Amino acid sequence: MARQREQADKLRAEHGIEAQSWYRITNAADETEAEVMLYDEIGGWYGSTADQFIADLRGVTAPNLRVRINSPGGSVFEGIAIANALRSHPGNVIVQVDSVAASIASVIAMAGDRVEMAPNSMLMIHDASGLCMGNASDMEEMAQLLALISDNIADAYTAKAGGTREDWRAAMQAETWYLPDDAVEAGLADVALAVPKSGEPVEQPEEEEPDMARAWDLAAYGYAGPDRREAPKPGPPAAKAEAGPALTIALADLLDDATVARLRAAAQPAEPEPVVEPETPAVPETQPVTATAGPDAEPEPVPDPWAAAVSGITAPKPDPWAAAVARFTQNTSAASSATEA
Repeated sequence: MARQREQADKLRAEHGIEAQSWYRITNAADETEAEVMLYDEIGGWYGSTADQFIADLRGVTAPNLRVRINSPGGSVFEGIAIANALRSHPGNVIVQVDSVAASIASVIAMAGDRVEMAPNSMLMIHDASGLCMGNASDMEEMAQLLALISDNIADAYTAKAGGTREDWRAAMQAETWYLPDDAVEAGLADVALAVPKSGEPVEQPEEEEPDMARAWDLAAYGYAGPDRREAPKPGPPAAKAEAGPALTIALADLLDDATVARLRAAAQPAEPEPVVEPETPAVPETQPVTATAGPDAEPEPVPDPWAAAVSGITAPKPDPWAAAVARFTQNTSAASSATEA
């Protein structure tokens, strides 16, 4: 780099050319933003080198840095040094392509935290190119070096816009030009600025990810939120009412004496009659022969002593409840029979 500066100084002295800077760093009207103008070729024999640009960049203390580019490109290595200096800058770097960012200038544009395309501006990418003098081996070595440099540049586009190195190498070999909307669609730029009205500055776009809570803040419409008054505290439980005297109604007070007497008599079960076990007759050892009246007369049946013994057991016992309610059922049957007749 020092050798290049010496050669540039010697060449300018021979031709009587004053050194011209291809960049300018100034403070914008806003104290929080500084402005960098890249409005010429990058590096070269007749301009300042990258180390001078970086030294001046260190003096910028504003929290925001706007880099405005209008450059056809230039030295690859000096452009990469500038891009890395912008990446390491502590402030927020916004790159604004004012007219054209071609070749290595497009790589510098990729170093911004945000890339904006001014109306009608363009961005161009292509493979690296260079000069070589020598034999075939020198030419082959130069070809390998240019391919390596082109891969390195393709990685810068990949880091910004995604995709693969092979995809960007294909676009670089085709020397692709992008208008503002095309650059945004390809991912090389973040926003295409709108065309400003006459006499008005270019409007800055809104934040990419606005605060949704702030966007839906209803305080601007007079809404103060839900009613957050403290709920009343529960009081002591209500006292239970004292139980009054129990009301007892006797059914006998509502009926006449005859009816009450009948109900009481019906409610009392009749005493069961004692069951008398029949005596078991003695079984004679020999059964007497029954005399017949004549030869054609049938013999009288001989009583079965076992049947007589168990007759008291098998006979049904009287139902005391049926006897108690018999008078009610008999009256009802009589009334029913009278009605039917």
